[in-house]
Amino acid sequence: MSCIFCAIIRGEARAAVVSSTPTEMVFLDRRPLFLGHCLVVPKEHHETLPELPETLIASFFGTVRKVSAVLPEALGAQGTFVAMNNVISQSVPHLHAHVVPRRPKDGLRGFFWPRTKYGDEKHMEEVAARIASFL
Repeated sequence: MSCIFCAIIRGEARAAVVSSTPTEMVFLDRRPLFLGHCLVVPKEHHETLPELPETLIASFFGTVRKVSAVLPEALGAQGTFVAMNNVISQSVPHLHAHVVPRRPKDGLRGFFWPRTKYGDEKHMEEVAARIASFL
């Protein structure tokens, strides 16, 4: 397996490591949206969120939460943007959460993809019901 994040975790590839716990590592994204853009990754290789074992969820999201909480003070930002892709637009097939510092008028406008609309309230309820039936 050739996973750049696994290589970083093993110390075989360089990264600006921010934090390392027994289960997660936090390092700076090499192509940041803004300076301080962090990636939080589980140390075990799991490609997507649905594959992350239940036993690691609290730890993983706890680390995401901590990074999100400290970025504003550490970097003089006013908030953060937290995002994660699963398969589509996932540039590295290793689960990772982006935690990006945000400032008013920083140029980041919404999401990077076009938005859509439901046909009407009934259509929205039908979509909600379909998802609920799978839960």
